[in-house]
Amino acid sequence: MIIVNLNIRGLGGGTKARYLKHIIAREGADFVCLQETKAVQFSDARCYSLWGDNKAGWVHYEGDNGGGSLLSMWHTNSFIYDNHIMGKGYIAVSGQHVKANCRCVVVNIYAACSLREKKVLWGELSRIKVASQNLIWCFCGDFNAVRSLGERKGTKERGSQLSEIREFNRFIDANLLIELPFVGKSFTWFSSNGKAKSRLDRILVSEEWMQMWPSCKQYVQCREVSDHCALVVKSVDKDWGPKPFRTIDAWLVEKGFMEMVKDRWTAYTVQGSSFTKVKDKLKRLKGDLKVWNKDIFGNLETTKRRIILEIEDYDCQDGNDNLLVCDRMKRIELVGQLKEVDNKLESFMRQKTRVNWFKNGDSCTKFFYSSLKWRRSKNEVKGVEIGGLWCEEPSTVCAEARRWFNNRFRATKDLRVRPMQLSLSLYLCQIT
Repeated sequence: MIIVNLNIRGLGGGTKARYLKHIIAREGADFVCLQETKAVQFSDARCYSLWGDNKAGWVHYEGDNGGGSLLSMWHTNSFIYDNHIMGKGYIAVSGQHVKANCRCVVVNIYAACSLREKKVLWGELSRIKVASQNLIWCFCGDFNAVRSLGERKGTKERGSQLSEIREFNRFIDANLLIELPFVGKSFTWFSSNGKAKSRLDRILVSEEWMQMWPSCKQYVQCREVSDHCALVVKSVDKDWGPKPFRTIDAWLVEKGFMEMVKDRWTAYTVQGSSFTKVKDKLKRLKGDLKVWNKDIFGNLETTKRRIILEIEDYDCQDGNDNLLVCDRMKRIELVGQLKEVDNKLESFMRQKTRVNWFKNGDSCTKFFYSSLKWRRSKNEVKGVEIGGLWCEEPSTVCAEARRWFNNRFRATKDLRVRPMQLSLSLYLCQIT
């Protein structure tokens, strides 16, 4: 789902209307959230003019005589309107996203500067979300709050700033919201004199949203018609070439795994320097591990379900006193196998998500898969800045990374170290 968000600081004038029409058309937006329109009234004709299409729906909140006003718009071919709720500082529009075939809620937010009013707004938004837990949620807008001191520069520190940060993060955590990864500038608002800057605008989504659109990010646009930068929410999949060599911790406790790796490693015949040999052997080992993982190690979830069904079958027989002694021994063996599979699953998920909730007894699969997708999205290379220009093309990014590392590790003098003098120790294969 593609969303455009902007605190536009008033809709008056043709320049802002042309900018909106351009960014909506360029991004192919499904939904648009505008804050501070400073408009008391709105009409279909105005909406069609801003969108550049008469297939658009809208909801407008006039605020206090135009102050704090909000406008939510959507393309009716992409988003089928169902209902909306609005109040001071927000418009929540629910509907069906046509392409993804899912029901979602997009909440357009403009928070006041007062911490007291923010707490009232966050409390109301929390109650609305709790009442509709089965929907996919996206909160976007000008929150007029930061999550850390580093997100606000050039302003005087207020005594309530830490309280504001704490309350805002509490609202996010209590509602299990995830902030989409930023691509572009670190700040979204800049003062007129250029001395102050803050990250006031952001996109927060539910775990279900991340499951539906795992590669979704918020792209910070150039500041053109407002002192705020527009944000574009979209998923952009890039082909970054071959995947690096990785191992799964659960493999290391599998019987016969280490022996298989040692046998394969010693059987490989490669030519070249020491480093080339290691690289080529790892490449071959990667292919063999894929086959072994599929044919021998297997899918842990499938294996677990199979073992549970076998144990259940023996339990039913035991209930009728029809279980033989050999079957009882088999059931004991299956229970042991089930524990081993559970330990492997825990190790696998802990390695993937880098969280330790299993130690506290929480094995929420939904949480762990959300953490996995969030970590992958957060750690993903979005692009690089070259000569003041942001670039996301994989080939250009790879070339720039290669150039940077070449310069970084180029020796300035003879270190008198030769590759043949180095002893490479591979933990996986335990070879030197």
